[in-house]
Amino acid sequence: MALNNKELLAVTVSFFFCIITASCGYRFSGSGDLPSGVESVCIKILKNTTGETGVENIITNDIIYEFTRNKREVLTHSNKADAVLAGKIKSINIVTISHRGEYTTLERRVSVNLDLELTGRDNNVLWLGKGVSDSETYYVADDKMTTENNKHKAIEELSKRLAEKVYNSLTDNF
Repeated sequence: MALNNKELLAVTVSFFFCIITASCGYRFSGSGDLPSGVESVCIKILKNTTGETGVENIITNDIIYEFTRNKREVLTHSNKADAVLAGKIKSINIVTISHRGEYTTLERRVSVNLDLELTGRDNNVLWLGKGVSDSETYYVADDKMTTENNKHKAIEELSKRLAEKVYNSLTDNF
């Protein structure tokens, strides 16, 4: 199969771009190390100080997934781990962001705010994440069940981003 001049040029430029990118020391955010001496982490279920039932499990599970996805050892017992990540869900706010007519809501935004800390075996704080937050928009339907389902999906999406933020900010500091 013969390549014409345009195809050959495109392949050559792509090849050199790959070589340059691979050799320039680029790294993804959050690919750093945990604090010195921390090889394993126990992630406690977040305290939920909001009225939104079950959100603590969603966010905690996403944080655990983010750690394991990045090949970090997550333990269930804090006495066996090098560090403990714990915290609380400070707030969940829902605001209307658009209307359909004078009295009908079209979209809402749900925002979640967390406070977290990583403590070592000696109970010294190794990392502090105050005010970690994110938000997601969802549509308001004509029936309450669909709207609640949309809100739940929005919380699941922002939970994944929150978990990434937590992991990236924790590993970028060291």
